[in-house]
Amino acid sequence: MWRWARGCGAAAPPARLAAAALAGSGGPAAWYERLAQAAPVRWAEDGLAALQEAAGLPWWAAIVCGAALLRTAVTLPLAARQGRLLAALENLQPEIKKAAERLRYEVSVRGKQVGWSEKVASFHFKKNLRRIITELYIRDNCHPFKATLLVWVQIPMWVCVSLALRNCSVGATCSGVQEQFSAGGALWFTDLTAPDSTWILPVLLGLVNLLIVEIFDSQKKEVSRFQKLATNFFRVVSVVMIPVAATVPSSMALYWLASSSVGLGHNLLLRSPAFRRLCLIPRTKSDSDTPYRDIVSALTTRYSFKK
Repeated sequence: MWRWARGCGAAAPPARLAAAALAGSGGPAAWYERLAQAAPVRWAEDGLAALQEAAGLPWWAAIVCGAALLRTAVTLPLAARQGRLLAALENLQPEIKKAAERLRYEVSVRGKQVGWSEKVASFHFKKNLRRIITELYIRDNCHPFKATLLVWVQIPMWVCVSLALRNCSVGATCSGVQEQFSAGGALWFTDLTAPDSTWILPVLLGLVNLLIVEIFDSQKKEVSRFQKLATNFFRVVSVVMIPVAATVPSSMALYWLASSSVGLGHNLLLRSPAFRRLCLIPRTKSDSDTPYRDIVSALTTRYSFKK
């Protein structure tokens, strides 16, 4: 077992010296190299090293286990919290609708009394409705912005681990881990420092990501124009990630695939009525007692070639 070395001094590998020179040159890739040498990326490297050494796993298995641990220990609790917030927001909609109807009547009466124009009445209605909705959000502690916490944690974590694996694969670290990566793969991707020439990992990654998007979209009964645009955007991203994953080291493509696969599993788990109760997610009108059957039915209906 090797240990992650720090304080390499003059023994720093050429790749790291070149990266440092590029970062200090102010060239187009300087910002990328500075990010790749940032403290959170180093922490990710140390975490991967500690996991591999403690578990005694081959590197490919350590990467998969690392992705599963991060998704389960960090993002799953945040996803459950997000589920509670979204359920609270959904359950709040009938009260917001009633408040809007009452406010519309009050504004109409007041407008007739003081002679408001339609434009002025609309202004007062929207202004007071925003205030009422904000008060309801505060009362139930379910402001929609809080539901974005998962994204603000998951994306930086994904970037840091990806860059840590990139550093390990190109030798931009103070250790001989690159040599271990070159023989630490399995099956058709035995060299984790080289891209997957078979494109199997990239294609699997694209399929898993597309499945996540389609499952999420299939659960929506009423879709706004913005939601349609967002869904199409993520479909495009899922497809674009295929050639991107084919150009990076297999270690990164493997991590992306493992992370997405675990995320898909968590997405399905959070639709289980029993697990939702365990996570204290309130029941909503849109909840189903047979979520998995509904997903299969929705996907079959959408992509059926029968007329």
